[in-house]
Amino acid sequence: MTLFPMFMKIEGRSCLVVGAGTIGEPKISSLLASGASVRVVAFTATAAVAEWAKTGAITWEARAFTSTDLEGVFLVIAATNSRDVNAAIFREAGQRNILCNVVDDPEYCDFYYPAVVRRGELQLAISTNGHSPALAQRIRRELEVQFGPEYGDWLEQLGTIRQQLFASRIDPEKRRHLLHELASREAFERARSAGFNIEVTTLEKIS
Repeated sequence: MTLFPMFMKIEGRSCLVVGAGTIGEPKISSLLASGASVRVVAFTATAAVAEWAKTGAITWEARAFTSTDLEGVFLVIAATNSRDVNAAIFREAGQRNILCNVVDDPEYCDFYYPAVVRRGELQLAISTNGHSPALAQRIRRELEVQFGPEYGDWLEQLGTIRQQLFASRIDPEKRRHLLHELASREAFERARSAGFNIEVTTLEKIS
C-alpha cells in the first residue's frame, strides 16, 4: 500500500483522543501544537494532560468511550491500553468516515504519525508506512544534525523575500529563477555568515 503524503490544516477542527496516559499525551500535545480543538476521554490522565484540562487548553472527560463521542469529530486518536477498545474505536470511526489512528497498531490506522524534524515553519516528515518507527526515528535524528535550528531563521527570510517578489512587477520567469537561487545551499551559507539578518529592501539587492 502506497501512502498519500500531505500536511493537513487542523486548526480549529474537533479532534478526539481516547486515552490520556504516556501513550496519549504526546498525541494530544501534537494536536495542540497544530491548533486543533482537542477533547479527551479517559478515566485517568498524566499530570501534563490534567494541567492542559485545568487551563482550558483541552476538554477532558473522565469516563469510558462511547460511540456518541465521535459526533462532529474530524479525526480520532485511540491511545488506550486495550487492543479491543482501540479496535472498536477504529470500527466506529470507519462507519462514520472519520480518520482514525490507533497508536502503535498499523492494522487499525487510516494515517500514521511521522517522525518529524521541526525548524520553525520548516517540517521534515519521515514515514516507514508503519513498518519500522525505529528507523524513522533514526533518520529523524540524522536530519536534525543536518538541518539545524538556523534553518528556521533562513526560511523566515526566504518567506519575506518571496512576498516582496510576488508584490513586485518582476518578470515571472526571473522571479522563479531568483527563488530557486535563493533556496540554494550557497545562498544558505551566505545568509548564515551574515547572521540571517540581511535586510532586503529592493529587488536589486535580491539579485
